[in-house]
Amino acid sequence: MPAKLSDADREAALAGLDGWTFDDAANAISRNFKFKDFSEAFGFMTRVALAAQRAGHHPDWSNSYDKVSITLSTHSAGGLTENDVALAGAIDRLLN
Repeated sequence: MPAKLSDADREAALAGLDGWTFDDAANAISRNFKFKDFSEAFGFMTRVALAAQRAGHHPDWSNSYDKVSITLSTHSAGGLTENDVALAGAIDRLLN
């Protein structure tokens, strides 16, 4: 099981991620995405789903038309781990 990140490790990891914010109450990172339309948002979600499946680590997320909200936390570790940071990075790379 991956270990929960220390505060210092979490801050260092967040510095390398674009647009992700830490929610202390949830001990998770989140990011909101906005797309041209539903089709573009759904295509993005499909690519995220494939990346998450390959990583064996799955997001909590929601979609409303052209918006996608993603929250990452490792429930078994009780908070943010390197798995979450790695998946956030993979998600960011899908936008390029």
